Amino acid sequence: MTTAYLAAEGFLAPLEEELQRAGVAALRRHERLLIAEGEAVPSAWAANVWHDCVELPVASIGGAARALRDLQRNWAMYAPLHHRRAALIQERLPHVSAKPVVFPSAAPTAPLGSWTLLAPDRMLAAAKCSAPFANGEVAFVEDRSGPPNRAYLKLWEALVRLGRWPRPGERCLDLGASPGGWTWVLARLGASVIAVDKAPLDPRIAAMPGVTWRGESAFALVPATVGPVDWLCSDIVCYPARLLRLVEAWRASGLVRNFVCTLKFQGATDHDSAASFAAIPGARLLHLHHNKHELTFLLEGPSPGRSA
Repeated sequence: MTTAYLAAEGFLAPLEEELQRAGVAALRRHERLLIAEGEAVPSAWAANVWHDCVELPVASIGGAARALRDLQRNWAMYAPLHHRRAALIQERLPHVSAKPVVFPSAAPTAPLGSWTLLAPDRMLAAAKCSAPFANGEVAFVEDRSGPPNRAYLKLWEALVRLGRWPRPGERCLDLGASPGGWTWVLARLGASVIAVDKAPLDPRIAAMPGVTWRGESAFALVPATVGPVDWLCSDIVCYPARLLRLVEAWRASGLVRNFVCTLKFQGATDHDSAASFAAIPGARLLHLHHNKHELTFLLEGPSPGRSA
């Protein structure tokens, strides 16, 4: 069995470190694609994981396209090398829409395979992949006037990948909120938002219906003074180990239903803290397309009206 792990642009090193820590050996590198023998291991840094890969001969353009169509319908091309030949093959495959996503909307559910040319006469293909978007890359129809910065794209992507987002009337806590990019997302969804940061919000965000600002440190906040919240969101700039302690305190309080938090790495990647987040029961840890040297932690509780 062969598995391939595709790194996001600029993040091959943390992916390789993560896989080596997991005991994955004998990695073959095809630009940003790391190919290994064996079943897939959990990987937060992989933009896309290719499962059960097969190597196929490429005798002709048409023959390669037929071989892929025999496996399944929808395919995404990864072509760091032999790009022109790969493009000719992709042109013979059914078109897969790559329109920017309008938030809020669910991620695609149709199976999307991935393939690449290892050499002009040989390709690697996987009919089953972890990402619902081609090469793990999602583009949105952006709002260039409402939010105060581009951080809102991370929360949009996290919620799309989660397949859920705050509903009107739900109560949200935005830790490290200033200038208010994530608060803007939550308030636009109709949620009630408690925005916590020593720095004030952008005045336009502070004036949005349902937004309350608390000018204090997120780390000094006592959960009991806030009460139950449907969503705890955090894009705080801090070391991941400190964020882990904060998340564990809120989990222990029993007051939070869903978590969306960014782990921001300063200098070397803190793989130990990342592993601790990943070990939390029910957690998902992933590198979003809109993340920088960061990972996103998702922990989903039961929906309203649904038992745990």
